[in-house]
Amino acid sequence: MPQQHAARSELTQLIEAEERTYLELLESELARFFEAQERLLADISEESLPLLESIRSLSTGGKRLRALLCYWGWRGAGGAVHAPEVVTAGAALELFQSSALIHDDIIDNSDTRRGAPAVHKQFESMHRTQSWRADAASFGVSAAIIVGDLCLSWSEQVFASIGEKVALGTEARRIFDLMRTEVMSGQYLDVLGEVTDAGDSVALQRAQHVIRYKSAKYSCEHPLALGGALALGTQASHDHSLLHAYREFALPLGEGFQLRDDLLGVFGSPQETGKPAGDDLKEGKRTVLIALTHQLASAEQWQRIDEGLGDQGISPVDIAELQQIITDSGAREQVEASIAEKENTVSQRLEQLPVDDTVRLALERIVGKALHRTS
Repeated sequence: MPQQHAARSELTQLIEAEERTYLELLESELARFFEAQERLLADISEESLPLLESIRSLSTGGKRLRALLCYWGWRGAGGAVHAPEVVTAGAALELFQSSALIHDDIIDNSDTRRGAPAVHKQFESMHRTQSWRADAASFGVSAAIIVGDLCLSWSEQVFASIGEKVALGTEARRIFDLMRTEVMSGQYLDVLGEVTDAGDSVALQRAQHVIRYKSAKYSCEHPLALGGALALGTQASHDHSLLHAYREFALPLGEGFQLRDDLLGVFGSPQETGKPAGDDLKEGKRTVLIALTHQLASAEQWQRIDEGLGDQGISPVDIAELQQIITDSGAREQVEASIAEKENTVSQRLEQLPVDDTVRLALERIVGKALHRTS
């Protein structure tokens, strides 16, 4: 037993060192790309440089969950350590993530992201500081839409630079394109859920669709499969046994990851999440947590929840009241139980993955961080 513990500890250290090097290469790749884009934007106009700065600040740091899953998917399929193409793929995924966050914050009217002003709030503040004409909030939203579109364009540009391995007709290209379509569709379903009335079962089903297509697939399933497809090259296909096993493992991981995010959006600590307490309540997000509350709470309790959802001026006292209703209804407990169930499924499927011990342990560590995080 002590020998097994020592071997696991040694392997963990090797994994951590490999990840550190990969993330350093990823940061360098992004830095080089941003430097090139800075020169291009400066040639267009110095006034366009704030577009870059907002992307650069948002795309620097973070958990890098998607890039790491892509990397270990690559390694599990026989890809070489720290190969340039998987570094570039990770950079493309991170730029796509930044684009999604920028647009998501506009849609949700979020003031902050990772403890700093959201991009549309940054441009709104710039407008106010400069005492420009017209409406500052409108300018902020307009500028942030452009920033998000630019970031999405850059994500495609970086991904395409990998070359033949991501050319039209390859499995890697199919995954990347599918991922973007699914996220946009999931985002629309999320918006739709906030403005339409639906019965308990319909609301829950829609919220589960949003989790799957807006978050779970692009956060976990597609990055892992993308890394594997890149390493397999011409051998990769949609029904390849390894890629199928990756998807079976990563989809419930992504769903559990988003369920945890939904809990943090209501109950998380602002010091750890970088967002105000109860931010999802202020934004009116119709998550699985809220759909379950609708099913389980009394009519009077639900009316109070329904009135408070989306109220940007809701007080801390009212937020605490809504949090208590959600907890008392049993919805919070059910979401925790669902996360535990998905974690059990993920663990079983991880054991069945046809990968070596290094990749298996690396993925196990990602599972722990994704499902038990506090930020």
